[in-house]
Amino acid sequence: MDADEFVAGFDYPMFVVTTVDPGTGARAGCLVGFATQTSIEPFRFLVCISRRNRTYRVAREATVLAVHVLDEEQQDLAALFGERTGDEVDKFARCSWRPGPEGVPLLTAARRHLVGRVLEHTELGDHIGFLLDPVDVKAGAETAPLTFRSLPAMEPGHESG
Repeated sequence: MDADEFVAGFDYPMFVVTTVDPGTGARAGCLVGFATQTSIEPFRFLVCISRRNRTYRVAREATVLAVHVLDEEQQDLAALFGERTGDEVDKFARCSWRPGPEGVPLLTAARRHLVGRVLEHTELGDHIGFLLDPVDVKAGAETAPLTFRSLPAMEPGHESG
């Protein structure tokens, strides 16, 4: 059996994860498709970031990550964080944001976000999982989230994996 055939047709929600290195103040963010709630009580959320991504290099030093839910009409914001690499461009100079807990960038266009304290890092193949304990949650906008199938055609800023 081919694993790619197993997941064919799945339509995962897509998120933008942002972070800041508390030592240097470096900001980073990327589009992610591997994320899920892992526990009900206590609530925990897992977000996975590719080792190749600049966001991973900043996140491994971070104490908090922000996970943003984009709406279907926010494809431009998804493209900014999915196609551009922070190695070459300051993504935050190209969008509206404000500092959140511990200085983590919060995208002002995102109607929902979860800021979580990083409890642990877990190696998960070519991605690293960050287990988060929520410290700040903005909810209430019950619009359809941007999903993998609703993304525009993109060339990733870094190869996946």
